[in-house]
Amino acid sequence: MARLAVGLIGLGRLGRVYARDLSTRIAQTRLAAVADTNAELARQVGAEFDVPRAYAAPDELLHDPAIDAVVIVSPTHTHRSLVMAALEAKKPTFCEKPPALLLAEAAAMAEAERRTGTFLQMGFMRRFDPGYAAAKTQIDDGRIGRPVVFKATSRDPFPPSLAYADPKSSGGIFIDMGIHDFDLARWFMGEVKSVQAVGGVLAHLELATVGDRDNAIAILTFADGRLGVVDLSRSGYYGYDITTELLGTEGTIRIGYLRETPMLVMTRNSVAHDTVPYFMERFERAYTLQLENFAENVLHGRPAPIAMRDGVEALRIGVAATRACDTGGCVDVHAIGAGPA
Repeated sequence: MARLAVGLIGLGRLGRVYARDLSTRIAQTRLAAVADTNAELARQVGAEFDVPRAYAAPDELLHDPAIDAVVIVSPTHTHRSLVMAALEAKKPTFCEKPPALLLAEAAAMAEAERRTGTFLQMGFMRRFDPGYAAAKTQIDDGRIGRPVVFKATSRDPFPPSLAYADPKSSGGIFIDMGIHDFDLARWFMGEVKSVQAVGGVLAHLELATVGDRDNAIAILTFADGRLGVVDLSRSGYYGYDITTELLGTEGTIRIGYLRETPMLVMTRNSVAHDTVPYFMERFERAYTLQLENFAENVLHGRPAPIAMRDGVEALRIGVAATRACDTGGCVDVHAIGAGPA
């Protein structure tokens, strides 16, 4: 079997997961190089996964002739420069969500993809989760008739660090957390026409010091008049709670689960179970399947199932939701241009 020599840029929490998958779990890949601006971290991860080369400068990895393709899992504010450099180097590229913090940056990435003709796949791993993938097949087959209402909940069990939560780093709750749900909304229902939103700092008052929110709700109106609701929370203390429901004219599909271990403890006046700890446990399989799909697409010359346009449009909805929350108005999504967000 042909194996893709992959270079991995960004070795934080998710980067380590990707390093493990690319080096040990995916038959179609071998992890040929890693890079991180923290040179010691690059060396440690390289040694842990027996990677031949570890770089402190991502540019060195991008110009390594032994690298067939690049996976970028670095902080969001670095995505534009790294993706554009990878495309110019003619390296097929996978980029984690969100594509960028500003629509103008995402548009520049899309233009670089078009101009260079280099393969680029966006990372929205929920599409590869077995539950979401099965739901998409059922909906496309007409199992619940025509979906008319999209409802999504994303609740983290605790807030991120203040440095991460700062919208200058993460984009804020609608872009950092909501972008997954906005991508799913488009995938299941089509384009979003307008957004209304509310949000506040209700549980973690320290988030106000960096300008982020801990709870928010967005109301979506799709181009054909169908409806959607996305609720986001950084205070789901009981566990990592990700669910999506599609109400159709002939039935409903509900995706997600809260109980991690298939066990109930039943005692007097109590029936209890554990909960999903966090995103790496909930979407472990999806992350692996996503990278496997990327490798197969590059090896077999297949188009990316999640294109840069998907990243741009999900980001556009996130920017529109942020603006709607800031202003209290209803925002026309496609009036949000590629200028500064």
